[in-house]
Amino acid sequence: MIHSRSELARTRRVVVKIGSSLLADATCGIRHDVVDRLVDEMAAMIADGTEVLVVTSGSVALGRVCLDWVDRELTVHEKQAAAAIGQPRLMDAYGKAFARHHRTVAQMLLTKDDLRHRRRYLNASNTSETLFAAGVVPVVNENDTVVVTEIKFGDNDSLGALVSLVVDADLLVLLTDVDGLYSANPATHPEAERIAIVPHLDERHVAMAGDAGSSFGTGGMASKLTAARIATRGGVATAIISGKKPGALTRLLAGEDEGTLFLCGTDRQTRRKHWISELLRPAGEIHIDQGAAKAVCASGSSLLPVGVTAVHGVFDKGECVEIIGPDGLIGRGLCNYTAEEMRKIMGRASHEIEAILGYRDFTSLIHRDNLVLSGIAAGNTEPLATTVNGGE
Repeated sequence: MIHSRSELARTRRVVVKIGSSLLADATCGIRHDVVDRLVDEMAAMIADGTEVLVVTSGSVALGRVCLDWVDRELTVHEKQAAAAIGQPRLMDAYGKAFARHHRTVAQMLLTKDDLRHRRRYLNASNTSETLFAAGVVPVVNENDTVVVTEIKFGDNDSLGALVSLVVDADLLVLLTDVDGLYSANPATHPEAERIAIVPHLDERHVAMAGDAGSSFGTGGMASKLTAARIATRGGVATAIISGKKPGALTRLLAGEDEGTLFLCGTDRQTRRKHWISELLRPAGEIHIDQGAAKAVCASGSSLLPVGVTAVHGVFDKGECVEIIGPDGLIGRGLCNYTAEEMRKIMGRASHEIEAILGYRDFTSLIHRDNLVLSGIAAGNTEPLATTVNGGE
C-alpha cells in the first residue's frame, strides 16, 4: 500500500480514470490531441514496467455530438442510443493512440450488476489479469447502452474506484479539469490553497468539495472524494490531478508534488468485504440491541440471534442485509438464514436454533467474515457507502 509520495515511483499497477470534460468537445466530438497526449504518458509508464488500466467516460457525450443533441436534455433511451454511437468512436480513438506505441487495447463494459454477482466479479478480475499478462491495455466504461438507474455506478469516478479494487491496483488516478482538492472553490476564492496530501479523508474534506460537474460530465469534486474513500478503504491510494496539464501524470508517478494524493488507511478491506460494503444492495434490515452492537463492533464477533430485536424485509440465505443498532447503522453482512427463519429464532440462544427450525447450519445469523462495519462503527468518520446519482 502507498503511504507517501515517494512510494509512487514503485507503483506496480495503476487505474487512470479520464472524464468527459477532458475528452469531449461540443463542436468536434472527441479531443484527439488530449487522448494522444495522455496515451503517450501512459505508454511511457507501461514501458517502465507499470501496468495501466484506463477507465473512460465519453461515450454518451460523443454520441450527443454526433446526433446534434448537445443542447437539450436527453431521455434515458436517448442516452443509451448516444452511448451506442459514441462508444465505438471512443474505443477507436484509444486503439489508434495506443497503436502508435505498439500496444493493443481491450474493451470491458461493466454495470454494477456485473460486480454484484460474485462469479461475474471474479470473472472481471480474472479477465483483467489475463489482459495484463498479455501486455494488453484494458479500457473500461460503464455499459451505458443497457444501464438503468438501479444498476448504474452513479458516475465513472465510482466505477474507477471499484475497478481499482477488482484488479488489485496500487493507485487510482482521477484526471479532471482542476489540479486537485482545494481548501475552497478557487474560482470564487483566490486565496484557496491546494491540499497536497490527505492522510485520512473525513468530513472536512467533503465540505471543501462542492458538487458541481462540468457541462459534459457529472463527476464533480464530491464524487471524486466518494471514489477516493472507496478506493483508499480498499488499500488503493488515490490522486486527483489535472488532465489539462501536460506531464502531470508522469510527474505524479515520479513522486513529485502534483495534485492531491489520498493515502491508504491501515484497515484495508479484503476483496470480499469491499464487495459486500460497496456493491451489494441490502435486501432487508436486522435490528439489534446494545449488547449485540458492542460485541459486533468492539469485539469483532459474529452476530448471534440472541441480540436481535427485529427483522425487516423478505430475503433468502446469503443475501445482504443492513445491521441497525440502537444508535443507527452498524454495517452490512451476508445472512445465514432467511428472514422468516430469523424472525423465529431472534432473541433466542444459538443452542435453541435446531429445536425451533428443525435444523442448524450455523450458530450465527451473520458470520464475522461476512460482516462489514460502517465507517463510524469501525471507528472512522466516513459513511459505509454513498450512492451518487448521475450519468457518466
